[in-house]
Amino acid sequence: MAASVELIQIEPARKTPVAKPEWLKVRAPVGDSYHSLKKLARSLNLHTVCESAHCPNIGECWNHKTATFMMLGNTCTRRCGFCAVPKGRPDPIDFDEPRRVAEAVATLGLKHAVITSVNRDDDIVGGARAFAMVIEEIRHQAPGCQVEVLIPDFQGKEEAIRIVVEARPEMLNHNTESVPRLYRVVRSGARYDRTLRLLEYAKKVDPKAVTKSGVMVGLGEGMHELLQVYRDLANVGTDVLTIGQYLRPSKDHLPMTRYYTPEEFAFLKEEALGMGFRHVESGPLVRSSYHAHEQAASTGVTLIT
Repeated sequence: MAASVELIQIEPARKTPVAKPEWLKVRAPVGDSYHSLKKLARSLNLHTVCESAHCPNIGECWNHKTATFMMLGNTCTRRCGFCAVPKGRPDPIDFDEPRRVAEAVATLGLKHAVITSVNRDDDIVGGARAFAMVIEEIRHQAPGCQVEVLIPDFQGKEEAIRIVVEARPEMLNHNTESVPRLYRVVRSGARYDRTLRLLEYAKKVDPKAVTKSGVMVGLGEGMHELLQVYRDLANVGTDVLTIGQYLRPSKDHLPMTRYYTPEEFAFLKEEALGMGFRHVESGPLVRSSYHAHEQAASTGVTLIT
């Protein structure tokens, strides 16, 4: 008769969560300005990327009556691994939305409005037309307000890029997000060389255009890879660069590999400035539109009339 063997259940070791560094802790959003802006967005059936992307600066920015409005609905046609914006099949483009965004900008009395959108690969030229329309509407309803647009890549379609550039926003932004090696998992459907070509083409359409791009850190990239991206962006004439810490929106998104220190952000800023950028915003909580009005001021952006 075989001897009985006692089976032992081995529990997998639980990973101890890494505490968030002090420099990444922010206060929960409160205050009259925060609640009034939220109410205004709801009343006009508008979306803000501040909410959709779970931005950590929402309390600070909204209490200063600054926000980034997100057009073309709240459903993206791509599935980028870092992004918290809902994905799926969007509704048809609402071409009255630019008017409502401009109404919100005017109501808030903004001096520098940032407008972005989801990707609309189902209607690329229509998405570009909506950006041109919102620039025109803001100029009409809120004269004196600078307009910054954070645009998708439009799949590299030059007609769409030209439509937006020729509407003459004070600043044209398209985010690079990560290093080429990680593009397949970080930016689904995007191409690194397409991003560079977009920024370069914008300057060809309008040599006076002020261009901007943003890069996240903490996704597994190497320092040497980041610096090469900055060189590539500088080489196509990008004026403004933003560098911020990636924070995982949920367990369903790409994991964060590590926190960068404030000293590392300072190093990246110094290196990037040496490459010829006119302004570099670098820090743990930096997002593409964080301190956007200050970025515009430091690059000498003037109101286009």
